[in-house]
Amino acid sequence: MRARFGTLLAAAAVLVALEAAAERPPNIVVLLADDVGFSDFGAYGSEVATPHIDALAASGKQFARFYVSPNCAPTRAMLLTGVSNHRAGVGNIPETMPPEQRGHPAYLGRLRDDVVTIASILRASGYRTYVTGKWHLGHTPDTLPVARGFDRSFILDASGADNWEQRSYLPYYAEPPWFEDDAPAQLPEDFYSSEFLIDRMIDYIGDEADEKPFFAYVGFQAVHIPVQAPREFTDRYERVYADGWEVLRQARFEGLIERGLLPADTVMGPMPDGVRAWGDLDADAQRYTARVMAVNAGMIEAMDHHIGRLIAHLQAIGEYERTLFVVFSDNGPEFNQPTNLLAMRLWLRMSGYSTAYETLGERGSYAAIGPEWASAAASPGAFFKFHAGEGGIRVPLIIKGGDVRPGTTSALSFVTDLVPTLLELADVAVPDMVAGTAVQRFSGRSLAPLLRDEVDAVHGPDDVIAVEVGGNVALFKGDHKLVRNMPPYGDGSWHLYDIVSDPGETRDLMPSHPALAAELLAEYAAYAEREGVLPMPAGYEPMRQLIRATRERRMARNRPWIIAGSIVVAAIVLLGWSQRRRRSRMTY
Repeated sequence: MRARFGTLLAAAAVLVALEAAAERPPNIVVLLADDVGFSDFGAYGSEVATPHIDALAASGKQFARFYVSPNCAPTRAMLLTGVSNHRAGVGNIPETMPPEQRGHPAYLGRLRDDVVTIASILRASGYRTYVTGKWHLGHTPDTLPVARGFDRSFILDASGADNWEQRSYLPYYAEPPWFEDDAPAQLPEDFYSSEFLIDRMIDYIGDEADEKPFFAYVGFQAVHIPVQAPREFTDRYERVYADGWEVLRQARFEGLIERGLLPADTVMGPMPDGVRAWGDLDADAQRYTARVMAVNAGMIEAMDHHIGRLIAHLQAIGEYERTLFVVFSDNGPEFNQPTNLLAMRLWLRMSGYSTAYETLGERGSYAAIGPEWASAAASPGAFFKFHAGEGGIRVPLIIKGGDVRPGTTSALSFVTDLVPTLLELADVAVPDMVAGTAVQRFSGRSLAPLLRDEVDAVHGPDDVIAVEVGGNVALFKGDHKLVRNMPPYGDGSWHLYDIVSDPGETRDLMPSHPALAAELLAEYAAYAEREGVLPMPAGYEPMRQLIRATRERRMARNRPWIIAGSIVVAAIVLLGWSQRRRRSRMTY
């Protein structure tokens, strides 16, 4: 009798434990790719092998009209805070910010003190919170992740870095600023970015299930400049890109339509003015740039491979089924080609980088895909990173787990929707205050009803969604988009599109719909006033500003040597003058 009673007690305890586990809030894993285009994942029509991301898409919700900012740090600020990039203090990235904007509350280049991150909210609700990878939101004691709600962190506070070793990828940075928790960090000898970031996240999560859920944010370097990948991945794409970017762009376009991510009657947008035709390249140039694109594809596949390792770990410790996954990109594909600049080529040589065909993608190599391949990766959109055309701000988004219903949605959504969405899916109430800081009203709306198939859209026809970075502007209202793209590839003028029927931005409605244009221009003026958007100085171009800022920083870094050198030269001159004067007196 006593044994039977003991068995009943044990069974009851198991049931209580199972019930508690079922009621435990879900884990949240955010996987943020860097510079991945709308059509770069297999699930979005790509030829690149991304089986683990595709599996998440197949069992989750896949978004066809998800938007971010045209640049990295502003998107990351909105992802973490749920408020506009200007309200978060990241109106532009510090590397390309003109002097006229520096120091303004909307242009601090770091998270403002009066915004609260989702990590802080979740930690206050009992979550463990971790981040690895690109941060780019500040590395002072009050802006590192450990001061913004994260229990553990291993981060890079820069726009990018080498993927094989601890070295800078631009002369703007003397050294890549890596930090573990609140201290500068050293990378291991066997470092490769995607592998290491997943390794460290697995270490943080641990080898056993925990009664406390976790929030894990991985900011990959893939596929930011320099594109680098292990040869085992790159070699799989040896001949894939031999037909050029026009062929790839068309194939990606058709793949998106086949997957229901574009209307069947979509007209593909044009490639930007000033880019090269594939036929204009000689055979050697074609072979070289096709290899660069193969490295780019290998880098995406390597990222997916290591995502698969994280998924396998969660499955092994029993956490996979109670985990929400969010996968997206911070902006469209990178178009800049630093190796076109003589000064950059000299710096690369002095820094030990090689651009040789034989070692592309490997340790010590340096490559970038350039505007033509970037335009293909952004298919069918016009433009790419730094621009507000569809190619610069429409990116893949996949959300999987919990009661998210599988399928594809064409509902309009924006990066500021993610914080309220994840908090609702985690059943975490939004507090008024966290650690003495008031939680601001979110700019976005929860997508949870959309994810559960309870509604077809969360943004109505009269709602306005807008973003501005570096003078590039996109404003959405109903089916329409007001857009301005700045030089060198944009013309700096306003354009208007029915973005639902014309995602390629091929039919400008500005001349034929003056009343609608005036309405949306007024909406943008109100947005700019409300959010603290500043005008761009005349002649501003981000790359020119980066070059100026690099020169200023290198002068500042070298100032002690310049001063010391000047003192030595002055001393030598003074000594020579003194000796000549002494000899002159001796003559008399």
